[in-house]
Amino acid sequence: MTEPGPRDRFTALYSSCYSRVYAYAVSRAGRQLAEEVASETFCVAWRRIDAVPDNALPWLLGVARNVLRESYRAEARRQSLESELATWVSAEELTAGDVAESVAERAAVLRGLAALSDDDRELLTLVAWHGLRAVDAAKVVGCSTATFFVRLHRARRRLERTVAAEPDAVPGAGRFPSESLASVKESIQ
Repeated sequence: MTEPGPRDRFTALYSSCYSRVYAYAVSRAGRQLAEEVASETFCVAWRRIDAVPDNALPWLLGVARNVLRESYRAEARRQSLESELATWVSAEELTAGDVAESVAERAAVLRGLAALSDDDRELLTLVAWHGLRAVDAAKVVGCSTATFFVRLHRARRRLERTVAAEPDAVPGAGRFPSESLASVKESIQ
């Protein structure tokens, strides 16, 4: 008798263990996240089918536990970033000038920043919000000043593309919100 192939092994694994992995996820995270956790667990099992031991349930539950932990970490990072970005909006800024346009521009920029990678966001905020010179910011991220300038330039371009991709969010669709990122542009150039 031949050994089952990866597809057959995965199918048997899924059939025999899915309900228990799902129950574990429900007990740890509730029904709302359980399906996602179980699905991600079996995606990992599929990618690493050769590493799955014969007694697969403990291995699968360990993967589910790691998926849950990563999910909690990602949520904590998202909430932290959301609350941090919310602190940058003051009551005075909201009441100055055309409030609707200012809010729309700022919201588009904040959404753009949130959509960037952590590295890009760090580069932009070190210079624009924390007021570091490029030489000092390069020390913070651990690279040369020249490399920092290249990374910063690329991060600015990605931010501009991200914000420009939201034509309904900013009056004058397709243009970069000049006032909201004036400090970014001035400190970077």
